[in-house]
Formats: sequence, C-alpha cells, structure tokens
Amino acid sequence: MKKLRFRKSFLIAGLVLITGWLGLQAMRPSGTYFEVTKHLEILTSVFKGVHEFYVEEPEPGTLMGVAIHAMLEKLDPYTVYYPESRIEDLRFMNTGEYGGVGALVQEIDGKTTVMEVYEGYPAQEAGIRPGDVLLSVDGHSLTDGNDGEDVGELLKGESGSEVLIKIDRPHGGGVMEVLVGRAKVRVPAVTYSGMLDDSTGYIYLSKFTRGSAGEVRNALISLRDSSGMKQLVLDLRGNGGGLLNESVSIVNLFVPKGTEIVSTRGKSEQWNKSYKALGKPTAEDLPLVVLIDGQSASASEIVSGTLQDLDRAVIVGMESFGKGLVQQTKDMAFNTRLKVTVAKYYTASGRCIQRLDYGGDRDAQGKAKAVSDTLLRTFQTSGGRPVIEGRGIQPDIEVEVPFMSTLLERLHNEYQVFQYATEVAAGLDSADVPDPVTYSMSDSDWSGFKTHLEAEGFEYSTGSIGMLDELREVVEFEQYGGVAREAMEALEKALEPDINRDLSLFEKEIRQSLEEEVVLRFHYASGMVERSLTTDPTVERALSVFGGEMEEVIGWSGTGGSEEGPDRR
Repeated sequence: MKKLRFRKSFLIAGLVLITGWLGLQAMRPSGTYFEVTKHLEILTSVFKGVHEFYVEEPEPGTLMGVAIHAMLEKLDPYTVYYPESRIEDLRFMNTGEYGGVGALVQEIDGKTTVMEVYEGYPAQEAGIRPGDVLLSVDGHSLTDGNDGEDVGELLKGESGSEVLIKIDRPHGGGVMEVLVGRAKVRVPAVTYSGMLDDSTGYIYLSKFTRGSAGEVRNALISLRDSSGMKQLVLDLRGNGGGLLNESVSIVNLFVPKGTEIVSTRGKSEQWNKSYKALGKPTAEDLPLVVLIDGQSASASEIVSGTLQDLDRAVIVGMESFGKGLVQQTKDMAFNTRLKVTVAKYYTASGRCIQRLDYGGDRDAQGKAKAVSDTLLRTFQTSGGRPVIEGRGIQPDIEVEVPFMSTLLERLHNEYQVFQYATEVAAGLDSADVPDPVTYSMSDSDWSGFKTHLEAEGFEYSTGSIGMLDELREVVEFEQYGGVAREAMEALEKALEPDINRDLSLFEKEIRQSLEEEVVLRFHYASGMVERSLTTDPTVERALSVFGGEMEEVIGWSGTGGSEEGPDRR
C-alpha cells in the first residue's frame, strides 16, 4: 500500500516536472529539447529504482532534496531551491518583513540565546533582552538541543497572535514567563542616519529590500531640511545587496531623469534590459561619498559602480565583493520556488563587475576561479577615468580595514565578548544607561573580563603557532634540528598564547568591541552604528574628501546644492 501511494505521488511529480519542462522548451532552442527530456527520464527511472529496490525504506523528499542541491551546486551559489517550509525566508530577504516578535536567536553552548532585539517591536516592548536564554516557547521545551531555525519557526506567526515565552535571565534575573504579542516586523534597511558634523550627513544602508529607496529618500530629506546637511556619506559596507529595482531607484536620487543606470544581459532576449532614472532626483547637486568594503555586493555594487562611472560620487574604502549576477524567483511545483541566475548586469560605463567565472574551469577544490586578468577590459567614466571590469568596484580612495587580532576573533567566535557584555549590562541600573557615543567601560569591568575568561576556561591558539609547527617539521626534515633547537624554543616561547600579555597588547580593540556590545543592549543597532562612527578610519577619510580632493578626483566643486548645479570639468 505504501509503495502504491509512492508510485502515485511519484507519477504526479514526474508529470508536473515534464509538463513544466515541455512548456519551457517552447522558449528554448530545439537542439536542447531531447537532452532535457532524456535526462529527466533518467532521473525519474533512477529515483524510482532506488525506491523499489534499495534495502532500506528511503525518504522521497530527502533524496530529491539532495539531488536538487547537488545539481544546483554545479551552477553558482545564488541559484537556490526553496522548499515550501522556507518560503517565508525568501519573502523576508525580499521585503525585510515577517510576522513575529522582533528578536534574533541563536544557539550558544546548547542554549537558545537572544542575540538581538529590534527596537520598537514586541520583544523589546515586553522587556526581552540580548543574553536572555529561551527555555520554552508555547510549552515547547528548548532544552533538548533545538536548533535556531526550529525556534525561529516557533516565534514566528500571524500578526496579532500571542506567544508565551519562558526565559532565564543570567546574572540575577532568574526564570520568568513573558506573554509577547506577535506583529508584522520590518527590519529597516536604513539602520542609522545622522550628522557627522555641522554640514555632513551620514546614511547607513544595510540591505536592498522592498522600500529601501524610500527609506534613503526620507533620510536624505530629513537630514537636508531639518539638520542643514550640505554633503553626504552613504555607507554600503557589509551590504550584500538585494533587489535590483531598489538599487536603480537609489541611484536615481542622485542623478537626472533619463540617465542610464544599469543594463542586464542574459541568454534569452527577455533579460536584455536597460534601466534608466525615471523620476526627478532628490539630491542631484549634493556632494557625495560612498563607502564600500569586501562585503559590499550586487545591488551595492550597482549603486557604487554606477555613481563612480558617472563621476557622481567618490568611492572610498576597500575593493567590493564582485557579484554581477541577476537572480529571478520562479514558482515551482507544490508551492516551492527557485531563485535562479538569469542574467549579468552592467554598470553605466558598460562594465560587468562579476569576479568569479562559474561557467569556466574550477580549482582543485571545485571552486570557481576569478576571471583571468588577460581577459579583463578597461572602461571609462563620464570624465574619462579608467575603470576595470571583473574585479568588483575598486575604490577611488582605498582605506585598509582596521586590524583585528586573532585573540579578538576567537573571543567573538566563541561568544565571549557577547556573554561578558551581557554580564556588564546586567550590572547597570536605569540611572547608569550608557550614552552610545561617550560610554567607556570602567577599569574594574575591564579587569573582570580576565576573570570571566578564566571561569569559562577560555583557550585559544594563533596562526603563528600553527606555522611554527610546520616550520619545525621542515627544520627536522632538513636536519637542522640540532643547530636550530635553541632558536626554535625561544621563538615558540615568544609566540605561545599568553592571555595576560595579549589582553594588554590588544586592550584597545577588545575594550572597543566590549563597549559596542554593551551599547547594543541599551541603544540597539542604531546606537551601535552611531558609536562606531567615532572611531571609524574610513568615515574619517571620507570626511577629508569633500572640497578640493573631490574636485580633483571626479571634477566636482562641492557646491552643496547651488542653483547653478555641480561644476564639471
């Protein structure tokens, strides 16, 4: 009976697959029709054969999930299959919206821990804090090693419904139950906007979800009309991209109507499109600096690359990620979806910034290689400056990312910074709420960090020790062990991790990270960004660009919105 049900379901699924492909073939060259139907039939027969003859009873969904994943892995990492259970994840990526309590949770040492709460949403209003440990959700125990995805599904739900959450608050809070109403949660794309000085505005855009262009526009108008902004720093660092149309609309805020912003080209004519500025710009004459780094990708690169191509902004920071591929989401059978790469995009100068060639040769580990330097072409900006394709967006002014010690990296990876910030924040009462910019951790709290690490049994190694072990093997192989023994022992002693020494050596950066985490507890993501601006070398360098250097780089006089408009060379 079980096999009969399987065969019926299998036949239906097979018919859906084949029917769908038959429809697609009407739009494909006839030469590929036979190959597609042939391999679909092979897949169907193998799948059926496994189910009929394999010694155990396999699970159809698991088998097909593995097959689909392996197939898509041969393409690019942006072509992704979404089963029905993950459709909400896809919707959140596109809109930034979901129904839930407004909290980010993650498992730490087997405990479901609140990592962040979103300002103005039910979790924050109910008093839930970062560091709280979730014990149960609506009676479902979370002490049996549930993963974060399972917990996330329990917390999500229809707006207006309620969920009972049992939490354990460390450092004196104890166990408590909180009834939290769910709401439509929208994580803002503009995490923070404000003034860096009397004339310079700053906007941090974290993603390109639906409505992000409107958020940037509102921030622009507010800074200009209420705060007297004369020039702007737009921060796209860490922004992995999102919706293409939002990136076009954001560029349109700064360039005249009719300006070509980006074009796309695919193997099908329907993907060969040109996107132009359709509206009246909000800040056409505003001097502009855009910040990027190695995590700025896709839509971030459309914005920064096109503004660079048009000589409309000075780009400051580090070379961007290099993702020049466009995805489209397609409905599949049984309420599943496929996000598939359909085209490449080209910025205003005509360059494609895609770094990796997923259709070319792979390295020994099967990873795509970067496009060969010999195949790269050079394009020109509106003012005649050379820009290169295939390497992401290269900044006009490069600023190195501040050094992060191995110790701090390990402290973050093992959540020691997060956990100790929770402990420090618990010791601050309502009268001690730190100012997001001026807060400085007390010396006693800093000294307590070492005690905390000792209590946690924190241990770490470094890359230097790993390389020393390799060097020791080479020394022994070449039979220099005798003459080099004392030198090797002295080097090992110098490089051996020493928590007392290293906490002192890297005190400044570790204290800074701890202070930012404490600020996050009271002022949320916007407060953390506001604080980071005071010590950010890339922002400091951006401020120095306005004026003479901006004119030197892109021929912009820094008029700040005069009636005559920008002065172009």
